[in-house]
Amino acid sequence: AGVNGTITPASATVNHGLIANFTVTPSASYRAIVTGCGGALANGIYTTAAITADCTVTASFAIMPRIAAGSAHTCALSSAGAVQCWGNNYSGQLGNGSSGPGTNSPIPTPVTGLSGPATALVAGIAHTCALIANTGAVQCWGTNTNGELGIGGTGSNSPIPIQVTGLSGPVTALAAGDYHTCALTSTGAVQCWGYNNFGQLGNGTTSTSPAPITVTGLSGPVTALTAHYFHTCALSSAGAVQCWGDNGYGQLGNGNTINFATPVTVKGLSGPVTALAAGRIHTCALMTSAGAVQCWGYNFYGQLGNNSTMDSLTPVTAIGLSGPVTVLVAGDFYTCGLTSTGAVQCWGKNGSGELGNNSTTDSPIPVTVGLSGPATALAAGAEHTCALTSTGAVQCWGKNSSGQLGSSAPYSATPVTVLGLSL
Repeated sequence: AGVNGTITPASATVNHGLIANFTVTPSASYRAIVTGCGGALANGIYTTAAITADCTVTASFAIMPRIAAGSAHTCALSSAGAVQCWGNNYSGQLGNGSSGPGTNSPIPTPVTGLSGPATALVAGIAHTCALIANTGAVQCWGTNTNGELGIGGTGSNSPIPIQVTGLSGPVTALAAGDYHTCALTSTGAVQCWGYNNFGQLGNGTTSTSPAPITVTGLSGPVTALTAHYFHTCALSSAGAVQCWGDNGYGQLGNGNTINFATPVTVKGLSGPVTALAAGRIHTCALMTSAGAVQCWGYNFYGQLGNNSTMDSLTPVTAIGLSGPVTVLVAGDFYTCGLTSTGAVQCWGKNGSGELGNNSTTDSPIPVTVGLSGPATALAAGAEHTCALTSTGAVQCWGKNSSGQLGSSAPYSATPVTVLGLSL
């Protein structure tokens, strides 16, 4: 046990032949590794075998491996907090010190210059950001044309991580749109920086800001964020959802198509929400009840998942999911969910095979991805998708114009394994 998690009780005396139970609680972004006394960990409880002799239960906590996908690049976070990226690197978004023509890489390359282990990653069109463990600092790299690196100026791209300045406090979560970035602070406040043409920074203006500015008008403390293209959404501690920015197709979910530079409440959700995912011009919510999914906004390709291609200004329920969803992501014009069994289902646009079902036919209802085994995490780029499997492998599918799948083929409609990763 330590700063990254706890195990209780710290010790226990157990009569011969009985078992002992320990409650194991990792900190956010960490996972528990518990061994000893012939036990097993399930749902936060470590249960020993029947005790026949003195034995020791040992708990350690490692960073939870994660993946993030930009428009045409992908990054992975290891249990040690190291980051590797692959794909497009024209603006330095791989973070390996290089940029420009000829620097794309289909092979994962280490990000250099992080100030410490990372616990979270997000990616925009051509920039990437990491949340640094224990300090709550944020470092970003790649394009800074619109101030998306948060360093107080624009125009100076960085092929190595550089620290965001002006944050009001330690950060607990991040979200990235195409050209803007947002951070959730430890107090539940939200700060955003970068391009602001539709009010996606949420401060009541449409003026671009290269430094963090505070979102105004939130209904209460925020627990999660999502962003894409030109809009941003936040989940409150009460399970409500507010969105701001571009609303040309109803992606803010408030029943109209008027842009808003401050948060508006999504109308018509069936109940409390546990997670959010923003596509280019659609948005989805993972519902607390039964792991259902509701989506709203643009639906030309069926990305709302309701067996229709009609846009919706308010939430509609995705149908045909094989089970409760636990993780939700969205690409440009498609959506994917990770179910409680580790299966992945996707719906919407499939022109580059981004649905992963060995087809390039769009689908307005969920189809199952042909993964090699259960998945534990997902990431969606513009037209490619990646999954972290239970064995620690990363498999990707969809468009591969810049090597973002970790292979050399122009696209793949089925998952391919990224080589050279150590998670």
